[in-house]
Amino acid sequence: MFPLRRNRRLRQNEVIRGLVRETIITPNDFLVPLFVVEGKGVKEEIASMPNYYRFSLDLLEQEVKTLWDLGLKAVLLFVKAPNNLKDNKGTEALNPNGLMQRAIKTVKNICPDMLVITDVALDPYSSYGHDGIVENGKIINDATVDILAKMSISHAEAGANFVAPSDMMDGRILSIREALDDDNFIDTGIMSYSAKYASAFYGPFRDALDSAPADLKNVPKDKKTYQMDFANRFEAIRETEMDIDEGADIVMLKPGLCYLDIVRDIKNEVEVPIAVYQVSGEYAMLKAAAEKGWLDHDAVMLEQITAIKRAGADIIASYFAKDVVKLIS
Repeated sequence: MFPLRRNRRLRQNEVIRGLVRETIITPNDFLVPLFVVEGKGVKEEIASMPNYYRFSLDLLEQEVKTLWDLGLKAVLLFVKAPNNLKDNKGTEALNPNGLMQRAIKTVKNICPDMLVITDVALDPYSSYGHDGIVENGKIINDATVDILAKMSISHAEAGANFVAPSDMMDGRILSIREALDDDNFIDTGIMSYSAKYASAFYGPFRDALDSAPADLKNVPKDKKTYQMDFANRFEAIRETEMDIDEGADIVMLKPGLCYLDIVRDIKNEVEVPIAVYQVSGEYAMLKAAAEKGWLDHDAVMLEQITAIKRAGADIIASYFAKDVVKLIS
């Protein structure tokens, strides 16, 4: 006897598939990472991230206009600090006329309604490439947190809508929230990198900012003492819940595709928006495979983004944002 209910009736053509589709991608899903460098007229392709660039401030203006015209309304700023301005305490991060502070103002001047989220961590400014102060072969937590709080105030003063601590130091969300409130930045939000794993997928990003840990004596060779062990699952929920209790408005998980089980776990447990960062290594792998002709770039790209949203992401930080929006529109 043939079945009365045939599920294939809902798959017969694109119209019916579109009508019953459960997960829909729109420009409002995306947060666009942008890399900023000193100089003028600079648009440097990142060798390990084909078709992705570092921009000087003048060309950053053009890129922000392009994003806005595409319907992309939120950016995540990172800066590549010159080597001569790096030290162990990330002093340049607090410069009110530093590159990050000027980048925030540039975006807001050219597009006031663009949501500006800023990276808060010491590694772009650290002579050792770490997210915290290095002392006697260890990353010092509490002294680092003090600097991160001051860094957040500096970004808020420049006009940032949200600060995004990506360092994974203990207690930094509470310290940042209290510092922002004490300086009357009560409307400045915090998007916390709550579950950031010590992943091998970050290599191209570190190339983009020249922020890899230094290969020096008495300097940790990796970030495993503060970023999470990728074998752990329930720890991610604990970290996320602690950040929410400390004042995080949005929580982020990083990387994306290898951690979709964690995304769903967190989605099931918390009631704040969840961001997922589809990281540089994930971007680079697809670019490389597509260049070889091994994968259909656009089809795989859209499948990956859909999987991240289907798993529970409310916000997706992705280097594919422009490409996806062009494709779906």
